[in-house]
Amino acid sequence: MQFLVFIIVYPLLWLVSILPFRILYLFSDAIYVLVYYIIGYRKKTVRANLAMTMPHLSDQERLTIEKKSYHHLCDMFLEMAKTLTISSKEMNKRFVIKNIEVITDYEKKGKSIMLLASHYASWEWLITLNQKISFGGVAVYKKINNKYFDKLVIKIRSKYNTELVVTNKTIPFIAENHKKGILSLYALASDQSPARNRIFHWDNFMGIEVPVHTGPEMLSKKYDLNVIFVKVKKVKRGYYEATLVPITDDAKSIPDFGITHTFIREVEKQIEEAPEYYFWTHKRWKHRRKD
Repeated sequence: MQFLVFIIVYPLLWLVSILPFRILYLFSDAIYVLVYYIIGYRKKTVRANLAMTMPHLSDQERLTIEKKSYHHLCDMFLEMAKTLTISSKEMNKRFVIKNIEVITDYEKKGKSIMLLASHYASWEWLITLNQKISFGGVAVYKKINNKYFDKLVIKIRSKYNTELVVTNKTIPFIAENHKKGILSLYALASDQSPARNRIFHWDNFMGIEVPVHTGPEMLSKKYDLNVIFVKVKKVKRGYYEATLVPITDDAKSIPDFGITHTFIREVEKQIEEAPEYYFWTHKRWKHRRKD
Protein backbone atom coordinates (compact mmCIF):
# COMPACT_ATOMS: atom_id res chain seq x y z
CA MET A 1 0.00 0.00 0.00
CA GLN A 2 2.85 2.39 0.87
CA PHE A 3 4.47 1.82 -2.51
CA LEU A 4 1.15 2.29 -4.32
CA VAL A 5 0.62 5.67 -2.68
CA PHE A 6 4.18 6.64 -3.51
CA ILE A 7 4.02 5.75 -7.23
CA ILE A 8 0.80 7.77 -7.51
CA VAL A 9 2.05 10.85 -5.67
CA TYR A 10 5.71 10.98 -6.74
CA PRO A 11 5.06 11.79 -10.44
CA LEU A 12 2.82 14.65 -9.30
CA LEU A 13 5.55 16.01 -7.04
CA TRP A 14 8.07 15.79 -9.85
CA LEU A 15 5.74 17.65 -12.22
CA VAL A 16 5.29 20.33 -9.56
CA SER A 17 9.07 20.60 -9.21
CA ILE A 18 9.54 21.54 -12.89
CA LEU A 19 6.85 24.23 -12.91
CA PRO A 20 8.03 27.83 -13.31
CA PHE A 21 7.67 29.66 -10.01
CA ARG A 22 4.88 31.87 -11.36
CA ILE A 23 2.78 28.78 -12.19
CA LEU A 24 3.88 27.05 -8.99
CA TYR A 25 2.35 29.79 -6.86
CA LEU A 26 -0.87 29.81 -8.87
CA PHE A 27 -1.08 26.11 -8.07
CA SER A 28 -0.34 26.90 -4.42
CA ASP A 29 -3.27 29.35 -4.37
CA ALA A 30 -5.56 26.56 -5.56
CA ILE A 31 -4.23 24.15 -2.93
CA TYR A 32 -4.77 26.82 -0.28
CA VAL A 33 -8.50 26.96 -1.13
CA LEU A 34 -8.68 23.16 -0.86
CA VAL A 35 -6.68 22.88 2.38
CA TYR A 36 -8.14 25.88 4.20
CA TYR A 37 -11.74 26.22 3.02
CA ILE A 38 -12.70 22.66 2.03
CA ILE A 39 -10.58 20.30 4.15
CA GLY A 40 -10.00 22.73 7.02
CA TYR A 41 -6.71 21.03 7.88
CA ARG A 42 -6.01 21.50 11.62
CA LYS A 43 -7.94 24.75 11.63
CA LYS A 44 -9.06 24.24 15.25
CA THR A 45 -5.45 23.75 16.33
CA VAL A 46 -4.29 26.90 14.54
CA ARG A 47 -7.09 29.00 16.03
CA ALA A 48 -6.45 27.66 19.53
CA ASN A 49 -2.71 28.37 19.22
CA LEU A 50 -3.28 31.93 18.00
CA ALA A 51 -5.90 32.62 20.67
CA MET A 52 -3.56 31.39 23.43
CA THR A 53 -0.45 33.22 22.27
CA MET A 54 -1.97 36.43 20.88
CA PRO A 55 -4.94 37.31 23.10
CA HIS A 56 -4.11 41.01 22.64
CA LEU A 57 -5.17 40.85 18.99
CA SER A 58 -8.74 41.08 17.77
CA ASP A 59 -10.54 38.10 16.25
CA GLN A 60 -10.20 39.69 12.81
CA GLU A 61 -6.45 40.25 13.24
CA ARG A 62 -5.94 36.63 14.27
CA LEU A 63 -8.07 35.47 11.34
CA THR A 64 -5.85 37.42 8.96
CA ILE A 65 -2.73 35.76 10.42
CA GLU A 66 -4.45 32.37 10.19
CA LYS A 67 -5.23 32.72 6.48
CA LYS A 68 -1.76 34.04 5.65
CA SER A 69 -0.17 31.16 7.57
CA TYR A 70 -2.08 28.61 5.47
CA HIS A 71 -1.04 30.40 2.29
CA HIS A 72 2.57 30.19 3.43
CA LEU A 73 2.23 26.55 4.46
CA CYS A 74 1.04 25.63 0.95
CA ASP A 75 3.86 27.67 -0.62
CA MET A 76 6.46 25.95 1.52
CA PHE A 77 5.21 22.46 0.74
CA LEU A 78 5.48 23.15 -3.00
CA GLU A 79 8.86 24.83 -2.52
CA MET A 80 10.09 21.64 -0.88
CA ALA A 81 8.92 19.70 -3.96
CA LYS A 82 10.63 22.30 -6.14
CA THR A 83 13.90 21.41 -4.44
CA LEU A 84 13.91 18.17 -6.45
CA THR A 85 14.91 19.99 -9.65
CA ILE A 86 15.85 23.55 -8.68
CA SER A 87 19.34 24.63 -9.74
CA SER A 88 21.97 25.66 -7.23
CA LYS A 89 22.11 29.12 -8.83
CA GLU A 90 18.35 29.62 -8.46
CA MET A 91 18.39 28.33 -4.88
CA ASN A 92 21.15 30.74 -3.87
CA LYS A 93 19.22 33.61 -5.44
CA ARG A 94 16.08 32.77 -3.50
CA PHE A 95 17.64 31.81 -0.15
CA VAL A 96 20.33 34.31 0.83
CA ILE A 97 22.55 33.87 3.89
CA LYS A 98 23.55 37.39 4.86
CA ASN A 99 26.46 36.77 7.22
CA ILE A 100 28.00 33.38 6.46
CA GLU A 101 31.22 34.65 8.07
CA VAL A 102 29.71 33.82 11.49
CA ILE A 103 30.04 30.14 10.64
CA THR A 104 33.38 30.42 8.88
CA ASP A 105 34.80 32.26 11.91
CA TYR A 106 33.48 29.56 14.22
CA GLU A 107 34.96 26.86 11.98
CA LYS A 108 38.39 28.39 12.61
CA LYS A 109 37.97 27.63 16.32
CA GLY A 110 38.24 23.93 15.50
CA LYS A 111 35.01 22.88 17.23
CA SER A 112 31.81 21.45 15.81
CA ILE A 113 28.78 23.72 15.59
CA MET A 114 25.20 23.39 16.81
CA LEU A 115 22.89 25.36 14.50
CA LEU A 116 19.50 25.97 16.11
CA ALA A 117 16.55 26.72 13.85
CA SER A 118 12.79 27.00 14.24
CA HIS A 119 9.80 25.95 12.17
CA TYR A 120 9.50 29.40 10.70
CA ALA A 121 9.54 30.80 7.14
CA SER A 122 11.63 28.24 5.21
CA TRP A 123 13.60 25.76 7.28
CA GLU A 124 13.63 23.36 4.33
CA TRP A 125 15.82 25.61 2.15
CA LEU A 126 18.44 25.87 4.88
CA ILE A 127 20.09 22.94 3.09
CA THR A 128 21.73 25.49 0.77
CA LEU A 129 23.96 26.42 3.72
CA ASN A 130 25.99 23.28 3.10
CA GLN A 131 27.38 24.77 -0.12
CA LYS A 132 29.07 27.56 1.81
CA ILE A 133 30.81 25.81 4.72
CA SER A 134 33.81 23.54 5.05
CA PHE A 135 32.43 21.38 7.88
CA GLY A 136 30.11 18.50 7.01
CA GLY A 137 26.49 19.55 7.35
CA VAL A 138 24.21 17.24 9.35
CA ALA A 139 20.44 17.73 9.59
CA VAL A 140 18.38 15.98 12.24
CA TYR A 141 14.95 14.88 11.04
CA LYS A 142 11.94 12.85 12.11
CA LYS A 143 11.47 9.65 10.12
CA ILE A 144 8.35 9.36 7.95
CA ASN A 145 6.27 6.21 8.35
CA ASN A 146 6.05 5.59 4.60
CA LYS A 147 9.55 4.30 3.81
CA TYR A 148 9.35 5.40 0.17
CA PHE A 149 8.49 8.99 1.06
CA ASP A 150 11.11 8.85 3.78
CA LYS A 151 13.73 8.06 1.13
CA LEU A 152 12.38 10.89 -1.01
CA VAL A 153 12.68 13.40 1.84
CA ILE A 154 16.24 12.23 2.47
CA LYS A 155 16.98 12.69 -1.24
CA ILE A 156 15.57 16.23 -1.24
CA ARG A 157 17.23 17.36 1.99
CA SER A 158 20.61 15.83 1.12
CA LYS A 159 20.77 17.57 -2.26
CA TYR A 160 23.83 19.61 -1.27
CA ASN A 161 25.57 16.71 0.49
CA THR A 162 23.79 17.30 3.77
CA GLU A 163 23.82 14.15 5.90
CA LEU A 164 20.45 13.21 7.40
CA VAL A 165 20.26 11.67 10.87
CA VAL A 166 17.04 10.37 12.47
CA THR A 167 16.17 12.04 15.78
CA ASN A 168 16.64 8.92 17.93
CA LYS A 169 20.13 8.36 16.51
CA THR A 170 21.37 11.93 17.01
CA ILE A 171 23.15 11.40 20.35
CA PRO A 172 25.23 8.34 19.32
CA PHE A 173 25.99 9.99 15.96
CA ILE A 174 27.41 13.15 17.55
CA ALA A 175 29.24 11.09 20.15
CA GLU A 176 30.90 8.99 17.45
CA ASN A 177 31.90 12.05 15.41
CA HIS A 178 33.37 13.66 18.53
CA LYS A 179 35.32 10.50 19.32
CA LYS A 180 36.75 10.39 15.79
CA GLY A 181 37.49 14.12 15.70
CA ILE A 182 35.09 14.74 12.80
CA LEU A 183 34.07 18.41 12.73
CA SER A 184 30.47 18.95 11.72
CA LEU A 185 27.63 21.45 11.73
CA TYR A 186 24.50 19.94 13.31
CA ALA A 187 21.21 21.62 12.36
CA LEU A 188 18.17 21.08 14.59
CA ALA A 189 14.73 22.69 14.54
CA SER A 190 13.85 22.19 18.19
CA ASP A 191 11.05 24.65 18.92
CA GLN A 192 8.30 22.02 18.97
CA SER A 193 6.84 20.22 21.99
CA PRO A 194 8.83 17.32 23.49
CA ALA A 195 7.15 14.03 24.34
CA ARG A 196 5.90 13.73 27.92
CA ASN A 197 8.68 11.29 28.86
CA ARG A 198 11.29 13.75 27.55
CA ILE A 199 10.22 16.76 29.61
CA PHE A 200 13.14 18.04 31.68
CA HIS A 201 12.64 21.81 31.68
CA TRP A 202 9.88 24.40 31.31
CA ASP A 203 10.16 27.90 29.87
CA ASN A 204 7.87 30.75 28.95
CA PHE A 205 7.11 30.66 25.22
CA MET A 206 4.78 33.30 23.80
CA GLY A 207 3.42 34.03 27.27
CA ILE A 208 2.72 30.39 28.18
CA GLU A 209 4.86 28.11 30.35
CA VAL A 210 5.55 24.98 28.31
CA PRO A 211 8.10 22.14 28.22
CA VAL A 212 11.03 22.77 25.89
CA HIS A 213 13.62 20.60 24.18
CA THR A 214 16.92 20.64 26.08
CA GLY A 215 18.78 18.08 23.94
CA PRO A 216 20.64 20.63 21.79
CA GLU A 217 21.93 22.42 24.89
CA MET A 218 22.91 19.15 26.58
CA LEU A 219 24.85 18.03 23.51
CA SER A 220 26.49 21.44 23.09
CA LYS A 221 27.74 21.39 26.67
CA LYS A 222 28.82 17.75 26.66
CA TYR A 223 30.79 17.97 23.39
CA ASP A 224 31.83 21.64 23.66
CA LEU A 225 30.03 22.82 20.52
CA ASN A 226 29.78 26.39 19.26
CA VAL A 227 26.11 27.42 19.19
CA ILE A 228 24.39 29.59 16.57
CA PHE A 229 20.76 30.51 15.95
CA VAL A 230 19.60 30.98 12.37
CA LYS A 231 16.91 33.60 11.91
CA VAL A 232 15.03 33.24 8.63
CA LYS A 233 13.00 36.09 7.16
CA LYS A 234 10.54 35.82 4.29
CA VAL A 235 11.33 38.78 2.06
CA LYS A 236 8.55 38.06 -0.42
CA ARG A 237 6.96 35.03 -2.01
CA GLY A 238 9.70 32.53 -2.87
CA TYR A 239 12.53 34.65 -1.42
CA TYR A 240 14.15 34.34 2.01
CA GLU A 241 17.04 35.81 3.97
CA ALA A 242 18.86 34.05 6.79
CA THR A 243 20.81 35.84 9.50
CA LEU A 244 23.16 33.87 11.75
CA VAL A 245 22.99 34.90 15.41
CA PRO A 246 25.91 33.70 17.59
CA ILE A 247 24.77 32.34 20.95
CA THR A 248 28.04 31.11 22.46
CA ASP A 249 31.48 29.73 21.65
CA ASP A 250 31.81 28.42 25.21
CA ALA A 251 28.70 26.36 25.92
CA LYS A 252 30.06 24.88 29.14
CA SER A 253 30.30 28.33 30.74
CA ILE A 254 26.60 29.12 30.22
CA PRO A 255 24.33 28.37 33.22
CA ASP A 256 22.03 25.37 32.77
CA PHE A 257 19.12 26.05 30.40
CA GLY A 258 20.63 29.43 29.44
CA ILE A 259 21.22 28.35 25.83
CA THR A 260 17.68 26.94 25.61
CA HIS A 261 16.23 30.14 27.07
CA THR A 262 18.13 32.30 24.56
CA PHE A 263 16.94 30.10 21.70
CA ILE A 264 13.30 30.43 22.78
CA ARG A 265 13.63 34.22 22.99
CA GLU A 266 15.02 34.35 19.43
CA VAL A 267 12.13 32.25 18.12
CA GLU A 268 9.67 34.58 19.84
CA LYS A 269 11.24 37.59 18.13
CA GLN A 270 10.72 35.97 14.75
CA ILE A 271 7.09 35.20 15.47
CA GLU A 272 6.36 38.68 16.81
CA GLU A 273 7.81 40.29 13.67
CA ALA A 274 5.63 38.28 11.26
CA PRO A 275 3.49 35.60 12.97
CA GLU A 276 1.98 34.38 9.68
CA TYR A 277 5.16 32.48 8.81
CA TYR A 278 5.22 30.26 11.90
CA PHE A 279 4.18 26.60 11.83
CA TRP A 280 0.89 27.06 13.73
CA THR A 281 -0.61 23.69 12.72
CA HIS A 282 1.60 21.87 15.22
CA LYS A 283 0.20 21.34 18.73
CA ARG A 284 3.06 23.25 20.32
CA TRP A 285 1.12 24.25 23.44
CA LYS A 286 -0.57 20.90 24.14
CA HIS A 287 1.42 20.52 27.39
CA ARG A 288 1.17 23.49 29.72
CA ARG A 289 2.35 24.02 33.27
CA LYS A 290 -1.20 24.20 34.60
CA ASP A 291 -1.64 20.55 33.45
